[in-house]
Amino acid sequence: MRAVAIACAALLAYAQAGYAVLLAALTRLLRLPPPVPGPGTEEPPRVALIIAAHDEAPVIEAKVRNALALDYPRDRLTVVVASDGSTDDTVARAKAAGADLVLDLPWGGKVRAQDAAVDAVAGGADVLAFGDANALWEPDALRRLVAALRDPDVGYACGQVTFVNDSGTNQEGLYWRYEMALREMESRLHSVTGGNGAIYAVRPEAYLRVDAVMGHDLSFPFAIVKRGRRAVYVPEARATEKMVPSIEGEWARKRRMMSHAWPIVLRAGMLDPRGYPPRYALAILSHRALRYAAPFLHVALRAAGLARLGRAGRAERALLASQLLLVAGAAAGGRVRWRPLLVARYYVLTQASIAMGLWDWARHGTPAGWSAPEGTR
Repeated sequence: MRAVAIACAALLAYAQAGYAVLLAALTRLLRLPPPVPGPGTEEPPRVALIIAAHDEAPVIEAKVRNALALDYPRDRLTVVVASDGSTDDTVARAKAAGADLVLDLPWGGKVRAQDAAVDAVAGGADVLAFGDANALWEPDALRRLVAALRDPDVGYACGQVTFVNDSGTNQEGLYWRYEMALREMESRLHSVTGGNGAIYAVRPEAYLRVDAVMGHDLSFPFAIVKRGRRAVYVPEARATEKMVPSIEGEWARKRRMMSHAWPIVLRAGMLDPRGYPPRYALAILSHRALRYAAPFLHVALRAAGLARLGRAGRAERALLASQLLLVAGAAAGGRVRWRPLLVARYYVLTQASIAMGLWDWARHGTPAGWSAPEGTR
């Protein structure tokens, strides 16, 4: 039990902090440059910007206008709205806002709506770009993504999302800034292990047809790497999106996201190292496998500590006490708005969402349908 406790604590420490230290050391030691080439002088490629939408009447007009206002040649850009079984006037509003192509599709889920849009523009686009209906891109964002795809070795490029509240204040939080730092270093090391559905682009020949419950965010990067290309992060390609207004709301969103992520992890081949370069295999093991194992490592650590409670040494008692303090701090964070307690609450709920997402998927599967998190429209 003592060996179990030590192993679990070591793996948790590495997954949550040690991996970042290792990445920073590797990028400095190997002198790795940013993965995005400089601007080119050739004619810009034709781009289809695809916006999947389900009951997005409150935001779709603003999104289409934002897409049409991008700093990109208008004759090289096709704005496509793929309405996935919308029951409101999303289709009419998208047309009124000036979208080049609006698809009124039967319900099938976000991924199937994206597939239908890709089919609709087949042969007419050199780059497929994707954005969420509530994510507004900065004027140069599309040019930045396209520049990354000038490298023939790059098949996928994702941008950076900043979460804002109603007053426009940046509310990304410690967790999101930490994730973006990891993503930037992974991109320099080889490729990102996860993307962002709000702003990304892919070569048409690299586009993948995945299971309807498996979103592009997690399924595209590793699968594109297995096919011999890189998946990079372009932090200069920026978008803003309205944040979930509460930690509890974020817990519900992450639980739903993890119910879609677990099929990718366990069924789609993410954990199969075949086809991974060594650097990328390290990233998948560290950032995905161990990160998703973290809630179960916490449980094993606590069980091992309790099993040896009468014989525990000072270090083991400290580990057990730290876990109890973490849970107590998370509980207090629901009543006391003090930043350390809120961080503890966010961490504990995030770990719980990983485990509950697995429970949801194992118990009744994951529906392909989707809905906006409350308070983000």
